[in-house]
Amino acid sequence: MNKRNLIRAALLLAVAGVFAWKHYAATRADAGAASARSVAATAIPANAREFTLGALAFKACELPQKKSGATTAAFCAPFAVAENRDDPASRKIDLNLALIKSEAERADADIVVFLAGGPGQAAVETYPQIAGALAGLRKHHHILLLDQRGTGQSHPLDCAAAKDADKDPALLGETDSGIDVAKLREATAKCLAEVEKKADPRQYTTTVAARDLEDLRAALGAPQFDLVGVSYGTRMAQQYLMRFPHGVRSVVLDSVAPNQLIFGQDFARNLEDALQAQFALCGKNTACAKAFGDSYASLVKLRDALRAQPQNTSLRDPLTFKATELRLTASRLAGLVRLFAYSPETAALLPLSIAEGLKGNYAPLAGQSQLLQDDMSGAMNGGMQASVVCSEDADLIKPDPGDPNTLLGTSLTDAITAMCAVWPHGAMPADFHAPLKSDKPILVLEGELDPVTPPRYGEQVMKGLSNAKLIVARGQGHNVIGRGCIPKLVGEFVDKLNPKTLDTQCVDALGPLPALVDFNGAAP
Repeated sequence: MNKRNLIRAALLLAVAGVFAWKHYAATRADAGAASARSVAATAIPANAREFTLGALAFKACELPQKKSGATTAAFCAPFAVAENRDDPASRKIDLNLALIKSEAERADADIVVFLAGGPGQAAVETYPQIAGALAGLRKHHHILLLDQRGTGQSHPLDCAAAKDADKDPALLGETDSGIDVAKLREATAKCLAEVEKKADPRQYTTTVAARDLEDLRAALGAPQFDLVGVSYGTRMAQQYLMRFPHGVRSVVLDSVAPNQLIFGQDFARNLEDALQAQFALCGKNTACAKAFGDSYASLVKLRDALRAQPQNTSLRDPLTFKATELRLTASRLAGLVRLFAYSPETAALLPLSIAEGLKGNYAPLAGQSQLLQDDMSGAMNGGMQASVVCSEDADLIKPDPGDPNTLLGTSLTDAITAMCAVWPHGAMPADFHAPLKSDKPILVLEGELDPVTPPRYGEQVMKGLSNAKLIVARGQGHNVIGRGCIPKLVGEFVDKLNPKTLDTQCVDALGPLPALVDFNGAAP
């Protein structure tokens, strides 16, 4: 996420803001016989409006899709847990649970669980974005969506001021020259005071949420899970696997964040590496190099110009077409460029957009900023994100002497440090950041040009895995599970559980999109 969205999301908190338990035996054999089709009691009639799995009673429901009149057909069931897992008498919180029914008359006994990113995204809300990538899995599996505690409709750690954050960035301590740390802490404290009236922020960490997921598995009758984690969801998947290996049949880690990773520590370096690689592709293309020269040097020049003089730009809102004005600062440029770098489609716009900015035409940058901001708005729960980051990472962040010379600089780590000086820290297991070691079937997916979780993270995780395969999608960015033939490979992996024998040649067809040389497109 970009600086603004971290300050807005992680700081939605800023402006927004062990009870021992039984282990249940798995209901199917482990890896050796896992590919056999199950005839367990997961058959749900095609016209069913309600059914029971384990102890949970599901009823037909419709899941709203963000900024759309469309809905997703699903089945929902009530599911509540103790907020404080070590105190059964603590307040109960309702978790938002939905199941997307398999297309099969008799689904396999194991259930696919989608773990959303962030931290702060909600699985139910995010599902429409990943539904296509999981379509192959639905042929034989139900797909389970559980909004992690603190997100979506699972007792969200919201505060009223967060609703105004998009309209007034100053509420988050954002200024033309960077972050007002004092104001950021003040906003964090204000949000915290509101959140603490309804929740204990210390209880919304990854490992606490992993225990929720295991309780859910027990309530379903103890099936094994096929975990599909994306970005932060890969942290959740690894922590669940470490603590409840008997509940896991297979794992897909897309854009993996290794257990060893300190959230925020590498943001500046990773973006720098991705931009250099993406701009190098333009330099190798004759038409692109002729049109833009050294795009990175141009970006630095534009950043320096905006530092000296931020620009107010008038434009038509890309969604409503209403006249609007956007203030473009150096810090907002850095955050915008980071979001551009997430996918090859938007990365292809960067050289042209930067060049236009240097000519005084800020509309391309401002228009994309508005689109990306609208898309990100409300996507992260800042309070939950703060509970995770402040408990698990903030105290371990170490200043990198190279960061001040990067595009992002130290803005993100400074924001995390300021925010977490106020936000409560939950307990963290001593082995939380220990490398994952497992013989479970695991598929690791990475994008070659990912500005957030680069391929070296996948290589790092692979060191502790004995039954795994790493796929690096050439020319791709963050979140690659839906790209090209990868959905097909994921389906085959979960079906057969033989990651090392997967034929991944089809992934070689993927590659970067050529940069646009003008508003008509890329060079022929």
